[in-house]
Formats: sequence, structure tokens, C-alpha cells
Amino acid sequence: MVAGLTLPGSLDPASIGTNSNPFSFSHLRPNPPNRPPSKVHSRLKKGDAMTQRTTAPSSLRRHLGLGLLALVLLVTPQLKAAELKGPTPQDNDRYVTKAVVRLLQHIHLSKHPLDDEISQRCLDSFLKGIDPWKLYLLDSDVAEFRRRQTQLDEALKAGDVTFAYEVYNRFLDRVDHGVALADEFLNADLDFGVDEEMITDPDATTYAQSEQELRDRWRKRVKYDLLVKKSEDVSPEEAREQLRKRYHASARRLRTTKPDELLERYLTALTTSYDPHTTYMAPSTLENFEISMRLELEGIGAALSWKDGDTIVSKIIPGGAAAKDGRLQPDDRITGVAQGEDGEFVDIVDMSLNDVVQLIRGKRDTVVRLRVVPADASKPQTYDITRAKIELTDSEAQGKVFEQGQKPDGSAFRVGVISLPSFYMDMSARRDNLANYRSTTRDVRKILQDFKGEHVDAVVMDLRRNGGGSLTEAIDVTGLFIDRGPVVQVKDSDGRVQQVDDETSGAEWDGPLVVLISKFSASASEIFAGAIKDYERGIIIGDDSTHGKGTVQSLLDLSDKLFRQGPELGALKITQQQFYRPNGSSTQREGVKADVILPSRTAHYEGISESDLDYALQWDHVDAASFPKLKMVDRAAIDQLSMLSKQRVEQSSDFQHEQEWIKQYEDRKNRKTVSLNEEKFLADRAEINAQKDQEDALEEIANGDSSDIKRDYYLDEALAITVDYLKLFRVAGSN
Repeated sequence: MVAGLTLPGSLDPASIGTNSNPFSFSHLRPNPPNRPPSKVHSRLKKGDAMTQRTTAPSSLRRHLGLGLLALVLLVTPQLKAAELKGPTPQDNDRYVTKAVVRLLQHIHLSKHPLDDEISQRCLDSFLKGIDPWKLYLLDSDVAEFRRRQTQLDEALKAGDVTFAYEVYNRFLDRVDHGVALADEFLNADLDFGVDEEMITDPDATTYAQSEQELRDRWRKRVKYDLLVKKSEDVSPEEAREQLRKRYHASARRLRTTKPDELLERYLTALTTSYDPHTTYMAPSTLENFEISMRLELEGIGAALSWKDGDTIVSKIIPGGAAAKDGRLQPDDRITGVAQGEDGEFVDIVDMSLNDVVQLIRGKRDTVVRLRVVPADASKPQTYDITRAKIELTDSEAQGKVFEQGQKPDGSAFRVGVISLPSFYMDMSARRDNLANYRSTTRDVRKILQDFKGEHVDAVVMDLRRNGGGSLTEAIDVTGLFIDRGPVVQVKDSDGRVQQVDDETSGAEWDGPLVVLISKFSASASEIFAGAIKDYERGIIIGDDSTHGKGTVQSLLDLSDKLFRQGPELGALKITQQQFYRPNGSSTQREGVKADVILPSRTAHYEGISESDLDYALQWDHVDAASFPKLKMVDRAAIDQLSMLSKQRVEQSSDFQHEQEWIKQYEDRKNRKTVSLNEEKFLADRAEINAQKDQEDALEEIANGDSSDIKRDYYLDEALAITVDYLKLFRVAGSN
């Protein structure tokens, strides 16, 4: 959570199934996006929206309104609150659910009916989300739930989501039992000399058939966690205490799940049964999504994480209130929050990260007081910090000029690199017609103007971490590099194809262009890369292809936009269109192919591409649009550039190391078990650490908040290819 910001589509890091889950195996193997949400998938979802904030057609609003508006007054619970220990159904559940269901039925691109197939998908996704490692629910529980799965579609159409609460409360009972088993085995004398293994692939295991099988699974789970602690040189007594705290903190966190969080999880299990990018956002998630798009918020400017019940400062945002105050530091632990100069402190230990953020975030020029245990001390301190407007500049476009190679006159080539983490836009400000709203196009144009002032010879657009964003911004940014013409074609659910053009004459930069991509380059970044490739405007370098997300989502605000009034109900981000390149080819599943491929681990991670995601829509094509070929690249040139790059890569020790890592990863990724024999486990420590390193590297690539441009061996090779390109086409020095 960045400065109190949850990335859209992500879950609270304290939630089950995320990397903060004490029962996660994320350090053993990457957690693919089609499994329970991980940090990797959360980052990818940050920009994948391609959203256009949309009001439903008036006829649809009337249709939805019939029988829905009156439901605000109805009481939905079918279970007595006293019978439930966890979250209980709320009055608005039925209202929100019927709105979401009718939108799915009427405007989703797939036209898939809400039927028994969707019901089965929904149940599978919901169960996978709450119990991904099958450590809690018994097979008999799941069998009981499945007997009702063909009834879910009719219940959802009626706005009845009590099934979700029943399942979740059964799950909470099983969590209590699981923690009791963990405590039992933490106190037991475990045999670490026996040869036995534990399954580390959730897809390769099943739900426990009996109490004895469940007990054995927990015995192995505790053994494994203790062995991990031993490999970290933690004493046996301290290891047991740390694990006990972790298990209990996780259970307490699960019991504090709020009704709107559970509704969001259940409805998103439904919506992602249509396609991976259709999601329901609860009001708090919607707020965070809009913050991420406008790149600003009001608060103290600190990135927070949740660990075993504690709120930890993971980063101080440069330029924010906390950075200017200077006292709060990374790894500090926040235990209490108070409002104003004399407000009472609220104990936040075991509180969900989202709730903590809501307490800390607030209007600028107001005071929040934090009770903090510094990382290097044990005595709590009280810090009073005045909130301020925070510009999330780490996520905006950045530019830097590098010198590379040598021209005939002896001077160096100058290459301008633009790092663009997303296609951001302040949707609210644009909707309100405010001047100078936050815009990717405006920022990139300014960088290009600066580059021209610095007499650069070529421009590199780095989209390796760009998960997408605003469709409008993707089109406008493309227009900075072409004169005018079609950028993307869009087909709706009725099969109608609309061509969307850059209508602004002239290009801000008409010189040599290189685009860097990876498997994390998705959605809007694929529109940009695809148009550049089709126009033969520049060369594409990086992984073999981009992510492969070729769909467009609209953001429907269920309260403000759909019904104009009423309580905050959140929003539905729904897939309504599929986009196509100017040449008529969809990027869906296939992505945009690189011209010059560089060895990179991002191309080999399991579960990164669109085709790996559950229920991803299929590829297809439409007729090509009419557009000019700029002929700034051709096949012969690409072959020459690839040959020169391959020669350098083969001589590079850094790329050799990358190739070795890739080979080891490919050899390891099919491994589905780990030994619980202490001698074998510790002998395997180097491999486990290497796999942990791979997960950390993946998180750094996928979740890195900074768009700072750092020169490393990979960028060096990209710059070398750019200089080869300049020499080959004899365009050195032309702007």
C-alpha cells in the first residue's frame, strides 16, 4: 500500500493468499496471476483497466432501475447475525449484486449468460481465493458447497449472496481449527530426521478427506515453517514464538473481514468468471483506483505493509509530509493512530491495512498523531505529522539522456530514454473539464521537447513495467510519434468496429524510435507498441512478446453514474470491447511480438501472460485500417540488428548469468514438493534462497514504484541496439 494506497484490483496484503499469508509458498515458486491475487498480479492490474469512466445508456439505467431502486429499503440477510461469527449480510448487498448481474448480462463483451457454467467458475474462484493452499476446508465442506453450485446463478440474479457468507463463516470455523492444530504441533516434539515431503503446488493437492489427513497436513506445514526459520538461523524457541504469533495474527485478520470486503471478493469471483479483467470494486477500492490514475492523494506519504498483525513502514515517499518531517523511517512499526492535537489513540495492532490507511489518510493541513516503535528501538514514540497533498511522482513519466557509442565526428550518440510505468490520467478532473489535469500525454510531450533541446539522436520508450491505463492517453501518446491516422480499432459486443484515430497533425518526435517491452507490458502499452510496429515507425526490443491483453474495460460507478444518487456502492470495471491494431490483428493472448529479443527472466515466469489467466477471451481479427507505412524499419534491418545484439549478448557475463538463471528456473519450476528431512532441507537451502531471489526480482520488476531510469546491462544493450539502428539507417543526428 503506497502512501496508504491499495493498488486497484489488489487485496489487503494481510489477506489469505497474498505473499504476507503465513501459509504461502511464494518464496518457493512464483504465484501466477490466475491463482489467488499476488503482488505480481496486483501490480499488473494497476494499469490494466484501459478504463473510460462511463455512464450506462439511459435505456439500461431505466431497465436496471426497475426493481432495483426500491431494494435499498429491503433487508437482505437470510441468516441471523447472531448465528455468524464473521461478517454478516448487509442491506445493500442485494442492491449491488442485482446491478452487477444485470450489467454482466446486458453489456459484457462475451454475451455469456449467467448459467450453471458461470456458477461453477464462480464457486471455484471463490474457494481458491479464500483457501488457496487447501489447508482449512475439508473435502466434505467443498462437496456440500458444490451440491448448491447450480443454484448460484438464480440466487445471484435475485441479489441473494448469503451463500458467500455461509461459506466464509464455515471457512472461519476451519481457520480456528487449523490454528489450534498449528499450536498443538508447535508444542510437539517433531521428527526432522524422517524422509517425507510436502506438496508446494496448490493445483497439485486436494482438500483433506478426513480429520487425520488434515492433521498430517498441518504437521508438515509446521515442520516446514520451522525448517525455514532454522535456515534463517532463528533459535527453536524464538521460531516457535514467531510462528505462533503469525498464525494467530492471520486468523484474527481473517475474522475482521468486513461485509463489503467479502461482497467484493464474492462478486469479483463472479465477474472474473466472465474474463480476468471484469471486477467489482467496493467503495474503498474505487477510491484507491482513482488515486492511482491521478497520481496524487492527501496524507503523510508513507508506504505501509502488514506483517503478523503489525503495520510496518516499508517506504517514505519523497516530497511527502513524512519525508519532510524526517522522523518516520522504513521498518518502523506503527501501533496507534490519533486524529488532531488531542484525539484519542486507536490501537491498530491486528487491524487491516485498509482500515489503518483510512485512519492515517486525511485532508491536507490536518494533523495525525502516530504511536511508533522505531526499527532500532523498543520504546514507543509519538509523531505528530501534518497531512499534505502528495504527488506520486514515482509513478509518472521520467526522462533521461544517455551517451552511447561514437559518431563519425568522434562525439557520442545521445539517446533519450523515457520510463513510463502506466498511462495515467486524472479521470475526475477531466470529467469536470478542469484545465491542466494530470495527463501522460502532457508529461511525455514535455520530456520530448526537453530531449529536442538536448539534441538527442533517438528516443527509447521503456514500457517494461507498464501494465496499461487510460485508452485515451494511449492514443494521444501514440500521436506524439506519428503525423495522424488510426491508432486502434475497437469492436463492441454487437460486432461493430470503430476506428480511433490520432487526429492531431504533426508529431512531437519524428526521429528514430525504440520501444522496450516485457511480459508485463499490457493493455494500453500494447496499443502503443502495436501501432508503432504496424506503422513501421520504430523497433520493438525485449521479451518475445507483450502480455497479450486486448480488451477494453469501462468503469461504471454504481452510485454516482448508474443511479445518480444514493449510498456509495462501488463500481464495476467491465469488459465491453476488444481492441485491434491498425493492421486488424488483436493483441488478445498473442501480444505484440518483439523485433529483437533479449534474454530476460520476465519472459519465463509462470502465469504472467494473458493466455495463462483463467477464462481469458480468445484472439481474433478484423479488417485492416488504411494507414501509411513510414518505412523506418524493415525485415533486413531487423535481422541485422538481431545478429549484432546476439553477438554482444553471447560475450556478456551479465547476460550469461541471466541465461543460467533461466535454465535453472526452467529445471525447477515443475518441482511440486519440498523435503522435510532437515539434512536434505538445509542442503537445499541455496536453491530455496535462489528461488526466493527470483520472487524478489519478480516483485521488483512488477511492483516497483519508482520510474527512475537506472543504467544496467539490459539498458546498455538496448542503447547499443539503438546506436546500431541509427548507424544502419544513417539517421544519426537527425531530429
